Amino acid sequence: MNRLPISVCIISGAEASRIGRALASVADWTSEIIVVLNHDVADDTEAIALRHGARVFREPWKGHIAQKNSAAAKATGEWLLGLDADEAVSPALRDEILARLAGPVPPTEAAFDFPRLTTYCGRWIRHGDWYPDRSKRLWRRGQAEWGGVDPHDKLLVRGSVGRLRGDLLHYNAESINRQVAKITAFSDDFVKAALARRRPTSWWDLAFRPAWRFFRCYFLRAGFLDGWQGYHIAWMTAFYTVNRYAKVREVWPAATPASHD
Repeated sequence: MNRLPISVCIISGAEASRIGRALASVADWTSEIIVVLNHDVADDTEAIALRHGARVFREPWKGHIAQKNSAAAKATGEWLLGLDADEAVSPALRDEILARLAGPVPPTEAAFDFPRLTTYCGRWIRHGDWYPDRSKRLWRRGQAEWGGVDPHDKLLVRGSVGRLRGDLLHYNAESINRQVAKITAFSDDFVKAALARRRPTSWWDLAFRPAWRFFRCYFLRAGFLDGWQGYHIAWMTAFYTVNRYAKVREVWPAATPASHD
């Protein structure tokens, strides 16, 4: 298979049990793999990355956005593909990328997005808030960078964005415990961002946002078609929403003594 001028950019912690799948899905058809690894990782993640031909850089954790931009800055390919350690490029998506980038007509787009398909407790989730979850992950070098608010980074593209249909496979939620554990870390990052923006929590946030998120996820976006897993995802979404706003309210008076609520 011909290699495309694509640099795969991955940031990773201790992911020895999962990163091999991500690397294997791109190693045979891309020209470069960059892995920015947290400096304190002590498992076999680095050795696995090196076996797949990756260039590995050890860096302190700077947050999702800064870490991803650091990985992108090290890439030399014409195109960059952002990949997480718990993801894999499906054969259908790989073939579609090959057709677009190596076809007879060079692409004019600055970036491409594609759907991300997540597995949860033994089921691929195809409805609700989790799908299609279109993500911009493939872009021309120099025409995009990571932005947003940690941990919800997003690619900021300068130019047109094309749409691909193949799925990026996401293996981040194998168990309930693993998914619930993320709520604490993600809500802590949300609190930091809210304090930095001096954005307090209102009763609207606490009373209506969680209910709306459940209703949207389970009913409007047909999460009920994903069985009990879809039901649980809708409740987790609602809980994450109320949890993050409640945590802002918890620390707001202490963080801003002059404010009154």
